[in-house]
Amino acid sequence: MSELSAVYLPEPTAGRLLGSWQPDVPALLLVAVLGGLYGWGVVRVRRRGGSWPPARVAAFVLLGLGAIVVTTMSGLAVYDRELFWPAAVQNVGLVLLAPLGLALGDPLRLAVEALPEGGAARVRRALTGRLVRLLTFPLVSTALVLATELTVYFTPYFATALRVGWLHELMYLHLLAAGCLFVLPVLTREQALPAWCTHPVRAALVFLDGIVDALPGLVVMTHGTLIAGAWYLHHAPPGSDVHHDQQLGGGAMLGIAELVAIPFLLTVLAQWARAERDRAAVLDRRLDGELAPVAPVAADGAAELVRPWWETEDGEVAERVRRQRPGD
Repeated sequence: MSELSAVYLPEPTAGRLLGSWQPDVPALLLVAVLGGLYGWGVVRVRRRGGSWPPARVAAFVLLGLGAIVVTTMSGLAVYDRELFWPAAVQNVGLVLLAPLGLALGDPLRLAVEALPEGGAARVRRALTGRLVRLLTFPLVSTALVLATELTVYFTPYFATALRVGWLHELMYLHLLAAGCLFVLPVLTREQALPAWCTHPVRAALVFLDGIVDALPGLVVMTHGTLIAGAWYLHHAPPGSDVHHDQQLGGGAMLGIAELVAIPFLLTVLAQWARAERDRAAVLDRRLDGELAPVAPVAADGAAELVRPWWETEDGEVAERVRRQRPGD
């Protein structure tokens, strides 16, 4: 098609982006399967007399599945083959925002609670399998996310995906899976990470990941060579500045990465605070059960007082008792 006969979409205003939608069958199928499985799990847990927080359901459906729908079927998908920045927003939404929403719903713990004992055991074995452990190992999963984004933009991957429909869908899935490999193990209540990954370590990893996730946006924004330049030079609307378009895309990637890092880090910090409260409650219950009067012990016909255990033992529990009994 020559430039004179080409038909271009209208300028992507905010109204057009919000009002333009197109179906994406593979994405719809993925959303339907994930949503159906999650809903089935919630129903199973509640039928067994358990409970599942509505906030987790809302996070999974609205933020997780909603991000998949918006990135693959909204105005971003309508304009992603004419302008670079909608495609950049799509990709960063799939690799960062959608995994965060899915992880906040904690589907791994839901699967364990909803499945029969044998199925739950298989899920836990899968989480501790060698391949899963390798892919979700801290820093390895972060490197995979970074490598995925750099591969998309700085190899023929992205330019080819713009031309080949099935590869474009595979790229969507690739980005989503790479993001989930890091986020899901960090936020789940299942033991999906090594024992040394305590909450302080997880907070540090999330902070580091936020810095790493900003790198692709910076590189794209400052890169002098056009990404998929042959495609966008041919398909961009007349008068468009493709270099500025790429800078907008890189800036959007950077901004979204930093915005997603904030709630991600706050969630880990909230889990840390909750774990400390639960630990303190367990210690308090142990103290209540172990504090008992010391009985006199007779030796050679005379009563002899025995020193309390909290005066002779070391450890956190004994230390807490000594602080609570300053007059002893």
